[in-house]
Amino acid sequence: MGKLQASGVSLWELLCALGLGAVVFSLAVPALRSFLLDARRTADINAFVTAVQLARSEAAKRGMPVVLCKTADASNCAGTELRYDSGWMIFVNTDRIRPPHRSPAEDLLMHYLPETQGTISANRRLFEFRPFSWRSTNGTVTFCDAAGRPRAVIVSYTGRPRVADIGPGGRPLVCADLP
Repeated sequence: MGKLQASGVSLWELLCALGLGAVVFSLAVPALRSFLLDARRTADINAFVTAVQLARSEAAKRGMPVVLCKTADASNCAGTELRYDSGWMIFVNTDRIRPPHRSPAEDLLMHYLPETQGTISANRRLFEFRPFSWRSTNGTVTFCDAAGRPRAVIVSYTGRPRVADIGPGGRPLVCADLP
C-alpha cells in the first residue's frame, strides 16, 4: 500500500495569495467606481436625448407645442429652485399658457427620474418644441457625475440634440455645485 500525502497549501502560500488578491482588488475598485459613475451619467444623457426626440416628434405629429421641463412631482414645471437632477417631464401644452404649466387635462408623455450621483443643470428653465416653421427653445444641459466630469446635451433651435464634451463656442463645460 502507498503512503497518503496531504494536499493543500501552507500558511505562507495562503498569505501570499491573499496579499496578491488584496493588491489586485485595491487597484480594481477605483476603476469600477469610475465605470459605474460613467454608466449612470450615460444612461441619463441617453434618456434626455430620447426625451428631446420624443418631444420634437410629438410637436410635429400633433401640431401643438410640447414642453420638456424639470419637475419634482411630474405635475408642475419647476422654476429656478430645482435643477434637472430632480427629474423632468414632457407634456403637450394644449392650452398654450405662458409660461407653460401642465393642467390635469394635458397629456403627460413622459416622466423621468435620473440616476446620476452628481448634478444636471441647464441654461434654460424649460424647452418648448413647436410644430413646423416655428423655432423651438435651444439650450445646453450639463450632466456631471460625482467625480465632476461633465458632458452636455446641446439642443438646437430646430430641436435636434447632440452630445458634446465641450460647451457652445468651444468653451469648457462647468459643473454645478455637487449636492
